[in-house]
Amino acid sequence: MSGLARAFRRIPWAYVARRLLVAIPTLLVIITIAFFLMRLAPGSPFSVEGRTSDKAIAALEAQYGLDRPMHEQYFSYLSGVLQGDFGPSLKTKDKTVSEMIGEGLPISMTLGFSAMLLAMILGSAIGIFAGLRQNTAGDYASMGFAMIGISIPTFVTGPILALIVGIWLGWLPSAGLTERVTAMGVERVMTIEAMILPVITLALPYIAIISRLMRASMIETLRSNHIRTARAKGLSERTVILRHALPQAMLPLVSFIGPATAGVVTGSLVIERVFTLPGIGSYFVQGALDRDFTLVMGVVILFATLIILLNLLADIIYAMLDPKVRYE
Repeated sequence: MSGLARAFRRIPWAYVARRLLVAIPTLLVIITIAFFLMRLAPGSPFSVEGRTSDKAIAALEAQYGLDRPMHEQYFSYLSGVLQGDFGPSLKTKDKTVSEMIGEGLPISMTLGFSAMLLAMILGSAIGIFAGLRQNTAGDYASMGFAMIGISIPTFVTGPILALIVGIWLGWLPSAGLTERVTAMGVERVMTIEAMILPVITLALPYIAIISRLMRASMIETLRSNHIRTARAKGLSERTVILRHALPQAMLPLVSFIGPATAGVVTGSLVIERVFTLPGIGSYFVQGALDRDFTLVMGVVILFATLIILLNLLADIIYAMLDPKVRYE
């Protein structure tokens, strides 16, 4: 039996089923809390700087069912969500929340997963390098840069990179999507060049965190008994590191990747605002400012679902990689 087949058989399917069942009431609680918080927030999605009359606001609220008792609105919304309908956007005419999520989700997913892939590659490489050269100049320099990456928030590094690389040097687009003329007219598309700066900005703190995590794990693994045994057998240092130390050192990283990936995908709202990318994060911020209840609710449900599923996926991968792990 191949290693992949053995790993697949270690997936705790009963545990996965229980986690999915628990996710249902968890999502229900999240929906309930978010719904009533949004409804209790002051302001109306239909007022425009006080220029909309009370009569017009009342008519619009009646049109969208916002004049009904709160509990009726809640059960009506919950019924729609169970059918996959998040309702219409209260501010963007002629668009439903599902359509807006469908437009913004590919951008946020591309941005988030690209940033996490970059962070995993560079962070792991830096952490392994530092772990193999503990207490050397290279180790101190690597961890020093990692500490800087953790300390400086993305809303600072984003504008700085956009200013220097995008505006002053003109090497890369500093913001937005690229307009391209097609047979159907002018189309706004997402190019690789336009994604480089946002991806780097979003990946920087995760590169720092992963490098520190990988360094600590590598140092601990190199001191373990099975590594001493492998060296005692006369195996080359390259074989010891690649075949014995590295797989064991990667396990703590797997536990981190699940919640981190959820965080990087759902936490890209600042980056999307800085680089004016029309992703889910931008919709969420604008919806909150506009009191667009249905849009904010739809994004909250999407984010919560992603976090639950990605955390579960991380647990499954951990169980596949480590035979000693047993989920009851």
